[in-house]
Amino acid sequence: MNQDFNKLIYKVNHADGSGSCFYLKPYDIFVTNYHVVAGYRTVAIQDNDRNPYEASVVVVNPDTDLALLAVDADFSHLPELEISDEVEPIIGSKVRVAGYPFGMPFTITEGSISSPRQLIGGKYYLQVDAPINPGNSGGPIINENGDVIGVTVSKFASSAADNMGFGVRAETLKQLLGMIENLDRTEFHVQCASCDELISGDEEYCPSCGAQIDESVLSTHELSPLEQFCESAIARIGINPVLARNGHDTWVFHRGSSEIRLFVYDRNYLFAVSPINLLPKKNVEDVLNFILETDLAPYKMGIDGRQVYLCYRIHLADITAESAERILDNIVGLATTADELDNRLVEEFGCEFSLYSKN
Repeated sequence: MNQDFNKLIYKVNHADGSGSCFYLKPYDIFVTNYHVVAGYRTVAIQDNDRNPYEASVVVVNPDTDLALLAVDADFSHLPELEISDEVEPIIGSKVRVAGYPFGMPFTITEGSISSPRQLIGGKYYLQVDAPINPGNSGGPIINENGDVIGVTVSKFASSAADNMGFGVRAETLKQLLGMIENLDRTEFHVQCASCDELISGDEEYCPSCGAQIDESVLSTHELSPLEQFCESAIARIGINPVLARNGHDTWVFHRGSSEIRLFVYDRNYLFAVSPINLLPKKNVEDVLNFILETDLAPYKMGIDGRQVYLCYRIHLADITAESAERILDNIVGLATTADELDNRLVEEFGCEFSLYSKN
């Protein structure tokens, strides 16, 4: 098995959550589930080193739960992940499921094929007993030869059912990929469930067979006023807000070396937080005195274990037309202060950079 296949599996992020996707070099395309990107025309994808890229959703098929993403970047350095030519995977053969469960860093779980053609809801799926969790959706199911035999789609929705995971079969993915040779990657396409035609734009009916396109497939996520406010602050910092989205009312990005987290807490407070440094293991008195005595208003420094945080908090009710500019400036200022302060704590007090830092 190609041990570099982990480099081909990326995390998908947007304002409603996260999932997984994987890169197919011969097609220069990323594959995921439709339900992972439903409601979005643009999402962020992120490699295991937390490097983000903006990805356009170029094809969706709600019926098969597949979606294809295009990224305007050079991925020619990546290895090749092949789709298996095996017509019928063998029951009991070993598989690996790869992705980002619960939005965590890259994870691989192992198992075996329980059924190569499990009929559910009028469609055949690949069934495996490898542990699958939310966030794995859209990642590949890989056989012992290192080839893709399925696209992880779900875990059986029952508390009484353990180790029952399902994937879109490789043959279904191949059929979709066979239609994208001349695809205009600047447009959004829906694959017709009736005739398989790729319909561009926001057509309500298939021009080939006349089938109606579900309006929910054409709808897109609308930013709330609070989301617009937060993303305007992120844009002022010089970060593409799409790349910072990390779930509902949550954004994560780097300003220089420091990771910045912007999120709503308890539906009442907006926090901007940066885990800037780790305390030194010895001779901590000087840095502790610095933290206690230094006035960084409107920001506060705090400690949890060895982790040093820089924090800014504002009650949502305090965000008004009169205060909005000041609060935006404070959010931008936290990012700048964090990027300067983490270096100072390293140089003057022997602190370490946080594990979340990007050096």
